[in-house]
Parts: sequence; C-alpha cells; structure tokens
Amino acid sequence: MWKIYALLSAFFAALTAIFAKVGVRDINSDLATAIRTTVILMLTWGIVIFGSHINEMKDVSRNTWFFLIISGLSTGLSWLFYFKAIQLGNVSRVAPIDKLSVVITMLLAFLFLHEQPSIKVILGALLIAVGSIFMII
Repeated sequence: MWKIYALLSAFFAALTAIFAKVGVRDINSDLATAIRTTVILMLTWGIVIFGSHINEMKDVSRNTWFFLIISGLSTGLSWLFYFKAIQLGNVSRVAPIDKLSVVITMLLAFLFLHEQPSIKVILGALLIAVGSIFMII
C-alpha cells in the first residue's frame, strides 16, 4: 500500500509544481507560499477534525512535538525556496534539481536512522543525482 501512496504523492507533487508556476506568475513568491500553506492548513485540520483524530493530540509527546515542529520549519523553508525558484526559472529544470532532496534524504536516513543501503538504492540515488546535476549545467 505504501507504494500506491508514494505514487499518489509524486503525482500530486507534479501537479503542485505546475499549478504553483501559474500561481506565482503575478505575485510575490512568499505571498503565494503563504496562501498555499493556508489552504493546506485548512485541508489537513479538516481531515483531523472530521476524522475524529483531534482527541489524539493529548497523547503527542514532547519529543514528537519537537521533531514535528522542526520538520514543519524545514518544510516551510523548502516551499519558500521552491516557489522562488519556480517563479524565476522553468519548472522543468527546477523540479529535477529539487529532487536532489531524494538523494539527500537517503544519505541522512543512512546516517541518522541507520537504514541499510542496498545496491539498488545506491544505484538509484546515483542516477537521481547525476540527472539532477545534469539539469544544473
């Protein structure tokens, strides 16, 4: 099931890039990011409230709060830089470079989460890195 969710994530991320490029055409990229984030905020809180998950907030540990907060800060910075990049550049070139995040995520997962890299994963990461770097030059 996780593969289906991952493919859906990739599909909606692709739509995000296309819609965002059109959306930042005539406004400041930071304002565009704020509008987008507000929509995401309403959508996700709606899902939590209508899914009856709001009561689970009392069970969230301090450690979990900390890591979710710094994850949110990282996401916000990523979106701000991404929107600025697609405002100034072509989505077809920005998106592949942005996908270097996949390679960086893998490296961090190996270092900090002690995930074991396989030959297939390493080869895939190298191909992504080469493709992304090729888009820069």
